[in-house]
Amino acid sequence: MCDETTAREAEEYLRRQGMSRRTFNKAVTKAGLGAALGAMLPPLAAAADVVESDVSVTTPDGEADAYFVHPAKGRHPAVILWPDIFGIRPAFRQMGRRLAQQGYAVLVVNPYYRNHRGPVVPAGTEVIDADVRKVVMPGARKLAGTLSPQTAVSDGRAFVQYLDAQPSVDTGSRIGVMGYCMTGSYALRLAAAMPQRIGAAASFHGGGLVTDGADSPHRLAPEIDAGVLIAIAENDDARQPEAKTVLKETFASAGGDAEIEVYEGTLHGWCPTDSAAYNEVQAERAWSRMLALFRRKLD
Repeated sequence: MCDETTAREAEEYLRRQGMSRRTFNKAVTKAGLGAALGAMLPPLAAAADVVESDVSVTTPDGEADAYFVHPAKGRHPAVILWPDIFGIRPAFRQMGRRLAQQGYAVLVVNPYYRNHRGPVVPAGTEVIDADVRKVVMPGARKLAGTLSPQTAVSDGRAFVQYLDAQPSVDTGSRIGVMGYCMTGSYALRLAAAMPQRIGAAASFHGGGLVTDGADSPHRLAPEIDAGVLIAIAENDDARQPEAKTVLKETFASAGGDAEIEVYEGTLHGWCPTDSAAYNEVQAERAWSRMLALFRRKLD
């Protein structure tokens, strides 16, 4: 859950670091964001050359701007990457590019396209810290309020249709879906809505996966025929400790293939490299578990 409590905890985490993330990033800015992120990540094994482009995807509600990146040669399993509440931005484009280098055709989408094209985070932002949040969060919350379980599925179907029409996509393979923060639930909802097409769904510090509502994402487990990864932040678990148990029991009862884990020492938002809560070690472990899932279910 991305709120003021998790924001305060992330800022305290940032202050506890010996060299602040902002100071570190300023030191490497001249090398460029891609090089900076690359320096924080282990080298890719046999990384493929990739082709990247900004694209527009037709949906029932308009034209969604997105970033599409895929290996330069061949046809590959597709992946839809939904960013967190702060939307599409360089950190998520870099995630998409990194995944493409591992052999996937990746569509990084702007969930806010109905009301806002492109990033909501100011250009040049290195860390989404207290100052940036103060500027961005009111607008991001307003934009997030325009979305719903229904738009997640209608948009997701449009993204699948777009990907299936691309020459670089292997339509004989099933599609993977990734979501962060509020969009962790989108991955589960689309997997339930398109069980024949979605083969893997991953949620990272996802919010609202277990609620009392009839439309709670966890209740969709019987409809999901995909491998599922649910990576939970430790402070999210502290606030809703029963959620992991409900998720495990629900997927087990449905006979689902689900890996559900609380990542020790992490705060909400620990995966994106521009987050104040970024935890490199645990972010890399979550990424490796996602890759293992994709290799097993998509390749």
